[in-house]
Amino acid sequence: MIRLVTDYLDASAQKFPDKTAFADENREISFKETKEEAQRIATVLIKRGFFKKPVAVFMDKRVECIPVFMGIAYSGNFYTVVDVHMPVARIEKIMDTLNPAVIITDKKHEAATAAFAGESEVLLYEELAEQKADKEELRQTRERIIDTDVLYVLFTSGSTGNPKGVIISHKAVIAYVEWGAEAFSLNKDTIFGNQTPFYFVMSGFDIYQTLRNGCTTYVIPRRLFSFPVPLLSFIREHRINTLYWVPSVLCLIANFKALPEVHLDDLKYVIFGGEVMPSKQLNMWRREYPDVKFVNGYGPTELTDVCTYYVVDREIDDRESLPIGIPCNHMDILVLDENGQAVPYGEIGELCGRGPSVAYGYYNNPEKTREAFVQNPLNPNYPETIYRTGDLVRYNERGELIYISRKDFQIKHMGNRIELGEIETAVSALEGIDMNCCLYDTRRSKIVLFYVGSLEEKEVRERLKMAVPEYMVPNRIKKMKQLPMNLNGKIDRAKLKEML
Repeated sequence: MIRLVTDYLDASAQKFPDKTAFADENREISFKETKEEAQRIATVLIKRGFFKKPVAVFMDKRVECIPVFMGIAYSGNFYTVVDVHMPVARIEKIMDTLNPAVIITDKKHEAATAAFAGESEVLLYEELAEQKADKEELRQTRERIIDTDVLYVLFTSGSTGNPKGVIISHKAVIAYVEWGAEAFSLNKDTIFGNQTPFYFVMSGFDIYQTLRNGCTTYVIPRRLFSFPVPLLSFIREHRINTLYWVPSVLCLIANFKALPEVHLDDLKYVIFGGEVMPSKQLNMWRREYPDVKFVNGYGPTELTDVCTYYVVDREIDDRESLPIGIPCNHMDILVLDENGQAVPYGEIGELCGRGPSVAYGYYNNPEKTREAFVQNPLNPNYPETIYRTGDLVRYNERGELIYISRKDFQIKHMGNRIELGEIETAVSALEGIDMNCCLYDTRRSKIVLFYVGSLEEKEVRERLKMAVPEYMVPNRIKKMKQLPMNLNGKIDRAKLKEML
């Protein structure tokens, strides 16, 4: 019986000891090596008396991070990944909230870590990995860890205000991983091509499915995501067959007309999430790979990533919104109005989730936790926490959930209630548009469209008039060479708001 995520590693290390588990440009690490290295790191943390404490990890994205994460888990502590490219001001905010007992870094980042470590103890990966594992200490510690203990705290990527640390347990990740393995028939022959940063919730799918199923994950070099043809060549060379990426990267490859350049013979699954996937670019991929399964995964960090999914099973028009599908088998979805009542079938409401993968809340932030993690209003009989996502959805005639927009993307303009996401969908469908983002300038009461593509601003306006009502046509349309992207590879709306 799997009780902790480290049980996955134990099983795969026994079954596939010498198989490559994780690889990057510089190193391949087997399941046996991953476990041995993790247990050496865990032993140090145990002997220093750390238990159920936050441990920050400040290292480049590389395979060595995995045994560090697992070492922290074996020791009964929980980890937070702090990106080395993050602005110092944001790192300091995370440190103030987390107050980690330990920061694990490497020699390369030792000096940078000292600048924000404060009272936290700093340990170097190179030294931890050389220590000797104490099997008896590890056994005794494992007996003290249960599945509701915290595995990690991930800080959300919002660029404004204080970052919020989402608290996720072993149990939450196990429920999520078991669903994914079953839904996509993942096994030892699955080879992942990892795109998302390790501090981003989507990366957990690659990591923990690899540990569960004896898969292999290649950590794709970050620089390749700016060069579509070499990126596809890397995937082909390593026979990668499963991708779980943000849509922006898939759109970049499609827009650069790179798909016909390098054919990926081994590709089986293309899963995407984290933001809306435009149907036009999805159709470019589907035409090139008619036999590949394309999956739209929807879910926030607070629900341990995916809570609904849609396996694309029919033709989707370029102007059509892609469904977010049906609930995963470990989650229940409620669609509620502002008063906490279930909306009539087919009407718009806020998506709320309940189930074992609901996070505990936000670390050291009870006020924000109380706002989003609430008692299920449909159940007055016993305590049951649900998470209110802030996302507006409705069911279509096929029984599929359709994402409408964020609640805060819904605006009132010229007396009309408008979903900015609906405008973005219409713009995405226009021939000659590669990428776009629609915002509302509240100070001037104007809808503003930023886009990348070959069409001129006047052409965009004229074509949109044939696609949406007059009151939804943006008041300002700005063509750009490229849209700003955040560290997760998603459109940086906060940066665009600064340009209003």
